[in-house]
Amino acid sequence: AGRSRAAGAAPARPRPGRSVITFHDVASVIAWVGFVLGLIAFVFGLIKLSYLPLAVVYEVVERRNRRRRFLTKFHENPLVSVIVPAYNEGVVLRNSVTSVLSSSYRRLEVVIVDDGSTDDTWEVMTELAGRDSRVRILRQANAGKGAALNNGIRVSHGEVLMFVDADGVFLADTIKEMLLAMDHEQVGAVCGDDRPVNLDRPLTQMLALFSHAGCSVVRRALSFLRVLPIVSGNIGAFPKHVIEEVGGFNEHTLGEDLELTWRIHRAGYDVRFQPLAVVHAESPSTMRALWRQRVRWARGLLQTMRLQKDMIGNPRYGAFGWFLVFNAINMVAMPVILVVTLLCIPFGIAVGDMPFSLDVLSVIAWLGLGLSVATMVFAVAINHAWADLRFLWTIPLWPVFTTLIAGVMFEALWKEATGSASKWNKLARTGVVSDRSLQEAAGLRT
Repeated sequence: AGRSRAAGAAPARPRPGRSVITFHDVASVIAWVGFVLGLIAFVFGLIKLSYLPLAVVYEVVERRNRRRRFLTKFHENPLVSVIVPAYNEGVVLRNSVTSVLSSSYRRLEVVIVDDGSTDDTWEVMTELAGRDSRVRILRQANAGKGAALNNGIRVSHGEVLMFVDADGVFLADTIKEMLLAMDHEQVGAVCGDDRPVNLDRPLTQMLALFSHAGCSVVRRALSFLRVLPIVSGNIGAFPKHVIEEVGGFNEHTLGEDLELTWRIHRAGYDVRFQPLAVVHAESPSTMRALWRQRVRWARGLLQTMRLQKDMIGNPRYGAFGWFLVFNAINMVAMPVILVVTLLCIPFGIAVGDMPFSLDVLSVIAWLGLGLSVATMVFAVAINHAWADLRFLWTIPLWPVFTTLIAGVMFEALWKEATGSASKWNKLARTGVVSDRSLQEAAGLRT
């Protein structure tokens, strides 16, 4: 007793019946969790490929309907009120309103609502109203986009209301095409096709491609299924009586356009997509601006899900109620799953205990990239926007971009959980209109 252990003696062994959890064991479990989550994401991605044939079916049906020449809202020649909320939009407002006034559809009024701007927005509005009697202007203390839209609705005279962001540049037939999509009394809303106008940066060039696939193709498919969940704040048209019936815009959410669309579905109306009604609007030109925009969108979705939670999975709302379950998984759960999967992979590599070899992972990655390129080409083709294929050089940026953007949902979830203030974080405008042919088509000065 009292003697110390001899130098070099073997270390004590674990007692019988006790197991030691090693780093290898933990890393193996994490790797397998990543594998299972990755498999879920892969299967979900394959399901989303169904958007492609559905978009084709949409095109076939719509072209057949146009040949049949149904009577539409366009043939009734209604007064259209184009409502433009504006907060510090002096740089872009003139181009936007000028393009609207240059429309081939002439029976319209433009209602611009200044939401307490601190730049020269009011001066630009005054100039536009002085040039054309169809422009009406309104000023309010800063109260947010929803309040500005509701004030515009109150003073509007049109049978059809169009809501347009102050950076939106219309083509000559944009309004006409929106009215042509209102071919039945149950159509409560029409969403146009918004595309980037500022193609002077690598990021906006990449977003131009993504808009074809992520917006145009998906909206065609969802419109065909009658489950289109959002009418873009950039370009949406509504019969005025529908807006009055559902109560206008919610002034206390970051996703006022999304939340309004869900209430229109709740009221039993159809929501349509019109790909021929194109508006070009500014996209974020820096990653910081893009991140802030996408966080705002994600928070708008989470707020809408909370406000309208009784609609999710509710058979009372038909296919739309069931689609909202899919939408929640796609927009909320899948970004989280993607990030967690990528974080798990290094653990498997570190201990050499991957559920599959790195060669298999490489094949899957190349297959995914190939499918992405094919989808982009398909989307450009269906939109007849062949010139945008010149932006395929951004392919190397896609994996980094999609991974970073998936992280947006983490910040949105955290801010909603902690009750962070709902700030608009509006984009800083540049006033860039890259395409000279677009300038001419929109009636802008060149």
